[in-house]
Amino acid sequence: MSRNVTADRVAEPQINPGAPSTMSRGIRTGNLLVVVMALIIASATFASLLIVRHRLESQVTAGLSADLLRSVTTFENLQTQKRNALEHENALVADLPKLKALMTTRDDRTIQDGALEFWKISGNDLFALADEQGRVIAAYPEDARGSAVFNRDLRTVLANPARHYLVSGSRLYACSVRPLYFGSEESGTLLGYVVSGFDTEHLLGQISQATAVETIFASGNRALAGTLAAPLQAELTTLPVTASVPGRETPILLKLGGEQYVAVAEDLSSSATAPLRLMVLKSFDQAKRSIQQIDRLVLTAGLLALVVGTLLMLALSRVVTGPLEELAAGVRAFAMGDSARLLPHRGTMEVQELSTAFGSMRLEIQQANRTLLESERLATIGRMASSVSHDLRHYLASVYANAEFLASSGLSDTERGEIFTDIRMAVHGTTELLESLLVFSRTGSATRRTPAQVATLVDRAMTLVRAHPDAAGVSLTAECNHPAEETTALVEGRQIERALFNLLLNACQSARPVSDPAQVVVRLDIQGDRILVEVIDNGEGVPESIRATLFQPFVSEGKQKGSGLGLTLSHCIAAEHGGELILVSSRPGCTIFRMSIARGQVPPTASADENRPRAVTRQAGGGPDGSAGGQRLVTRLSAAVKRIDRPGRS
Repeated sequence: MSRNVTADRVAEPQINPGAPSTMSRGIRTGNLLVVVMALIIASATFASLLIVRHRLESQVTAGLSADLLRSVTTFENLQTQKRNALEHENALVADLPKLKALMTTRDDRTIQDGALEFWKISGNDLFALADEQGRVIAAYPEDARGSAVFNRDLRTVLANPARHYLVSGSRLYACSVRPLYFGSEESGTLLGYVVSGFDTEHLLGQISQATAVETIFASGNRALAGTLAAPLQAELTTLPVTASVPGRETPILLKLGGEQYVAVAEDLSSSATAPLRLMVLKSFDQAKRSIQQIDRLVLTAGLLALVVGTLLMLALSRVVTGPLEELAAGVRAFAMGDSARLLPHRGTMEVQELSTAFGSMRLEIQQANRTLLESERLATIGRMASSVSHDLRHYLASVYANAEFLASSGLSDTERGEIFTDIRMAVHGTTELLESLLVFSRTGSATRRTPAQVATLVDRAMTLVRAHPDAAGVSLTAECNHPAEETTALVEGRQIERALFNLLLNACQSARPVSDPAQVVVRLDIQGDRILVEVIDNGEGVPESIRATLFQPFVSEGKQKGSGLGLTLSHCIAAEHGGELILVSSRPGCTIFRMSIARGQVPPTASADENRPRAVTRQAGGGPDGSAGGQRLVTRLSAAVKRIDRPGRS
């Protein structure tokens, strides 16, 4: 199989500076510095806020707990003082002869009437008289006398005077019990007991006024006395946290009526006739409002620091990152071919060193590029001279030898006709070789494009190929499902025809040696704004080792003749018409090349120029496009061919 390829090296991928970059663009250094500074300040502010808030809450809670403990201590002191006074007062009442005489009557009615006077004189909330058996005879207030529950609770106090808290129903009294003797306590006769007590609610009110706290006595889920409002007392007794008393040293956080409280509790059950606990509470909302004010101050300071830090970082980024951005712009400009852009000379020492190093590197790259271009130019000229000289010598040798035969005498007309045919084929080959060079030298230059039907160009290219000797014995067929009018495109018709001719001829050369019958199929299709032409042959296929260099110029693989420009020209012409030429697939029996062109007018793309060797810029003996001298030679050879083909010249 024959394919024109480059065998020297695989083409390196080219980067098109004008094409949009597929690399993800990172954040700018200046923006990164500002964002990092903002995050640091915000994190520091948030952490400071949390620490300050936690510390303040801990200190406030500890302070409130200390206040509550002092309130409990104050309550205990007041209670001790008042109970001592009650003990003293009760002892004086028990020594009154009149009371002793009243108890000696042993008449309940008489004792009840007489006890009323003593209750009023004492001024206590509770006054009761009991006989020596502990039976309650008289008790004031009067609503408590007839209550069996009250009498039972009172007998508990009489039986154990150390339990000086009398819990009865919803009432709580602090009591003092004193025995009555007829005679002295050591040798006298026990007449009964006198019980005096005061309602604890009065004591709680005094504590609340003195310490600015709220107090409550609770037994089970009942509130006995307290300074809280009745609904709050009821809500407090239902909270699970108040069911157990952790001790006065452990503060409790409560929420009552939408307000937060700190509380401490004291268990007084050992001094009461029923389970009893004292709770002292203080509102946490006022302290919380103070904490919130401090939070706002911290946030304000953090925001101010954020604004000031951002402004400072913006100013710093201008000094640090401004020269870096200028240097990056210089690098991008150099990548796009602008080597004259000035590089920054200001900024930090590191930036200046980097700018100097890049400037030196840019000069070295420019010098290396010039050297490389010169080497490529010489190498390309060498490859072109080697290829062209071999084929040209072959054609000229054929013309020279046949010319000598014509000069000899004794040739028959048949022999002369065969000699003329050989000369004509040699001249055609020379003309084709030179035209390929001329077309290759003109690719990339501006051409005049006109509307043309690609289907017609395909037919004309197939007609030319069928007349070529390398297409002998090859079946050429075309497939198109669209009317010819729909294949109209704005193209340079001669170039497209030449590209199609090269593709078809290459396919015929590949199919002939190995296939019987050799077949080449051309498929024409339309996809959107592009026209696709697929050329399919049933040859051996393209070897894997040469596919990477398939469209490089001046190398012919597997052919004894040819310039090695066929596929290269087709590739360049397709690129100039806004399309491409690719090898779709290749395997034994099926090789597919696809050429696409744009239907509208497309400006010549950068890839068309980049895919051509830069060294081929001017042909020897030519004008500005390197084609004038070659064009004259082609004209002369064409005229000679016409004279040979003219009827009557055999």
